[in-house]
Amino acid sequence: MIQEIQQHLKEVEKFVPKNLEEIEAFRIKYLSKKGILNGFFKAFKEVPGDQKKEYGQVVNALKNKLEETVNNWKETLQSNEEEKGFYGDLTRPGEQISLGSRHPISIVRNKIVDIFSRIGFTISEGPEVEDDWHNFSALNLPEYHPARDMQDTFFIQTDPSILLRTHTSSVQVRYMEENQPPIRTISPGRVYRNEDISSRSHCFFHQVEGLYIDKNVSFADLKQTLQYFTTQMFGKSEIRLRPSYFPFTEPSAEVDVYWGLETETDYRMTKGTGWLEIMGCGMVDPNVLKNCGIDPEVYSGFAFGMGIDRIALLNYQIPDIRMLSENDMRFLSQFKSIR
Repeated sequence: MIQEIQQHLKEVEKFVPKNLEEIEAFRIKYLSKKGILNGFFKAFKEVPGDQKKEYGQVVNALKNKLEETVNNWKETLQSNEEEKGFYGDLTRPGEQISLGSRHPISIVRNKIVDIFSRIGFTISEGPEVEDDWHNFSALNLPEYHPARDMQDTFFIQTDPSILLRTHTSSVQVRYMEENQPPIRTISPGRVYRNEDISSRSHCFFHQVEGLYIDKNVSFADLKQTLQYFTTQMFGKSEIRLRPSYFPFTEPSAEVDVYWGLETETDYRMTKGTGWLEIMGCGMVDPNVLKNCGIDPEVYSGFAFGMGIDRIALLNYQIPDIRMLSENDMRFLSQFKSIR
């Protein structure tokens, strides 16, 4: 009888259930009223007196082992069931991961940077909170100059000489102060102007401005650089330069690209002319070079600037500039496949 109980002990130690149903069947087999363990307890009275002590110890050992085994396995499998319910079927195929996308502004900025980097332009960056000298005075815009009214500025109330930069030309000033020619750099970044917000304008937007200074730089060099850019950016090579005015360049020009009149959208965008204004440019004014510590008798240069937001609106036919800053996923998800 004792050997039979010990054999059951070995079977209990080897018991490895696959689910809670097997544990319940095992419990009924051994621990129910009609189970094996209860049969051993009932047989206690038939055991010879000299074996009762050893028999009782073996039966109790079986009882403790059974209870411990059932409780431990039940706890383990219940925990696994809860984890499976929480995480789902861990063996099923994973769900497709939703890929993010680049913002249209970032896409256009990266493309512009890539185009100019191919012809030797480096990137320069500067602070968005600027001082009057770098944003205005050094750029041939001294205090009370009427051209300052062209850019409605956000000034810091506690210090009128500190402001949010109105253009990234301030970065070019800093670069010229710290570097001697030859200089070939572009300055992309966010700028701020105190303007009414509408579908075509915003109080903050993004610009990229370029600067090239060296000996014997001419307007022809400027035109060829812009010709290369428009061809690479838009796939359109026909451009025209119209006389304009900027305080920091002389002569100055507006650059138009021939967009065409193939669709109704082309007519709307170009107002029926086929030409689209994309940027301003000009030869750097000698006073600006002098303010930045560069000898205008030895060096000359050109500068240009364009709105990244405006180009994004053109490239992707976006009807409202406010869509670029509203973080609407329905809008941004359209650019998932674009690098």
